[in-house]
Amino acid sequence: MGYLIGVAMVIFTVLIISMIWKNFMVLFWRPYALTRHFQKQGVRGPPYSLLFGSLHEIRTMMKDAREKVMDNHSHDITQMVLPHYQKWSSIYGETFMYWYGTQPRICIPDPDLAKEILSNKFGFYSKLNTRPLIKTMIGNGLALVKGLDWVRHRRILNPAFSMDKLKVMISRMAECTISMLDEWQSQALEAKDQIKTIEVNQEFRELTANIIAHTAFGASFAQGREAFDAQRELQKYCISSSLDVSIPGSQYLPTQSNLQIWKLDGKVKKSLDRIIESRLHLQSSNGKSHFSYGDDLLGVMMDTEKSNAGPKMNMNEIMEECKTFFFTGHETTSNWLTWAVFLLSLHKDWQEKLRQEVLQNCGMEIPDANMLSKLKMVNMVLLEALRLYCPVMALYRVASKDMKLGNLLIPKETCLVMPIAMIHRSKEYWGEDANEFNPLRFINGVAKAAKHPNALLAFSVGPRNCIGQNFAMLEAKTVMALILQRFSWSLSPDYEHAPVNNLTMQPQHGLPIILKPLQM
Repeated sequence: MGYLIGVAMVIFTVLIISMIWKNFMVLFWRPYALTRHFQKQGVRGPPYSLLFGSLHEIRTMMKDAREKVMDNHSHDITQMVLPHYQKWSSIYGETFMYWYGTQPRICIPDPDLAKEILSNKFGFYSKLNTRPLIKTMIGNGLALVKGLDWVRHRRILNPAFSMDKLKVMISRMAECTISMLDEWQSQALEAKDQIKTIEVNQEFRELTANIIAHTAFGASFAQGREAFDAQRELQKYCISSSLDVSIPGSQYLPTQSNLQIWKLDGKVKKSLDRIIESRLHLQSSNGKSHFSYGDDLLGVMMDTEKSNAGPKMNMNEIMEECKTFFFTGHETTSNWLTWAVFLLSLHKDWQEKLRQEVLQNCGMEIPDANMLSKLKMVNMVLLEALRLYCPVMALYRVASKDMKLGNLLIPKETCLVMPIAMIHRSKEYWGEDANEFNPLRFINGVAKAAKHPNALLAFSVGPRNCIGQNFAMLEAKTVMALILQRFSWSLSPDYEHAPVNNLTMQPQHGLPIILKPLQM
């Protein structure tokens, strides 16, 4: 017995020493060694603070940024959405190092290096290990899965985003949009002087949620409302905790916030489960063994479960993908539309140019794919809105092994940050008017808009580029065309220009615009 106790004590002692050694390496030695490693390569940054790294400083700068209001015509918004990048790049140079807790991060503002990172097909630069709360909110779907699981998911989902299928969706996109515009028209007609102020950011959120529900899941916004509302609440928790030190396993503790998060996640799953169940019921009522669940996103995923050939998804994976596309499918596009409307409210000449282009090519008809392809100026304005107010402000990758990137030696597990908001405003690539609204820069296409063909990173590049970019572009053009046919608008005097980093770029105080119907 004494021998066994002695062995147990030795094992326990070894484990304690191992834990102490591991924590010493993570908290002290690695930060010191990596700081020296990058300093020798000319890369400096703010000093490391035990456990928190640079988080305290980032939190202070982000808080200060939220209290600012800019001039409406200023698009130099890095100070608002990435204030720490702006400050540190001015002190340490455009390539600098900082610490997100105990994780080293290197700012990579070079489109060439960004392309090298994002285009790598061998898994040398992988996605970040996402915080559990973010994974709860958007689901462990295509945006987050890695390796062979990502390959399998992408292969399954690609057919749902083919151009032939997307073109068929335009009529459904238009139907959802017209329903919203009819409500705007009614409100305007009832208002004094038949002019109505509407907060369009919230309107676009509900519209794009309705569109993704109809086109991807064969449902309606009303059916997915519970998931939509719950994901909005989860987003608030993600925002408030994004600059906290992440403690492994803390998501399992029954804290007050975790209990609420679990409750909200349950609502998301319950809402999406009803949509999936209705599709299952449709098959059982059909009674045919060769019956397909449909050619939309949900149908494509569900068909794999009963298929005998090709890659498959189980029901849990389907649920996670539903969460991913329900959130990402409306969040980014709603903000994109919001900022495009904002820019056109400032530039009435462009608003009128676009209206004339829409009327010339579409008249008052619901646009189809052929009509949308002729809206060159609408396309240019939407791209310029993406450049100036890209919903995603930075891309992150982690070196899975020691790598050489340009002139830098990058140690394994170093996070590489590509600050889109800064790259999109670089005068080196976009010229002296980089902070100005100039859609004509895209007259010859994206590749020739800047001095570097990959200076626009709104949809990323490489194998993990946004699978929904063609869907989003068709949706944005459809919505803009229908609005331009029916309304003119200007910026409300109540608007406060304060872009904010809420995981995506949003107008902190909403976007109130004054609508005037063109046809009574």
